[in-house]
Amino acid sequence: MNNDTEWIRLDLPASEDAVSRLEVGQKVKLFGTVYTARDQAHKRIAEAIREGRPLPFPLGGAAIYYCGPTPANGRIIGACGPTTSGRMDAYAPLLFEHGVAVTIGKGERSAEVKAAITEHGAVYLSAIGGAAALYQSRVRACELIAYPDLGCEAVYRLTVEDFPAVVSAV
Repeated sequence: MNNDTEWIRLDLPASEDAVSRLEVGQKVKLFGTVYTARDQAHKRIAEAIREGRPLPFPLGGAAIYYCGPTPANGRIIGACGPTTSGRMDAYAPLLFEHGVAVTIGKGERSAEVKAAITEHGAVYLSAIGGAAALYQSRVRACELIAYPDLGCEAVYRLTVEDFPAVVSAV
């Protein structure tokens, strides 16, 4: 039987101390700021890092949710379930190196990404595939902040409360 005492609260942006206490298999509930980003947004962020251009959000302690929300249609946000994390593996080590503390998605991560997570004191959280309505209900605010030409793959700043995930790599 699950109860709230089995869940760990993780406030975002994440502190080094909070991330360092997490262990694989623990259930977390996220509170605070999460940024959505998928393949094309990651490509642009990586290019900006390499070229020394401004970034769409501060990377230090940041949480990136691998998600492309659907149109809101009068709500705060549309459906916002996780996408496959491996699609971002080419960019993830660079982002961890520059301070990203948390990534959230579904599926396996490459050996290189797992090593970068460990090396940089980050964490990978698994979200539940097929639970877009659940995650939608946990978003309290949503703002488009970068790359509007990417449509649902643009970068959004979300404010989340009670957003469930499982620690999958530390």
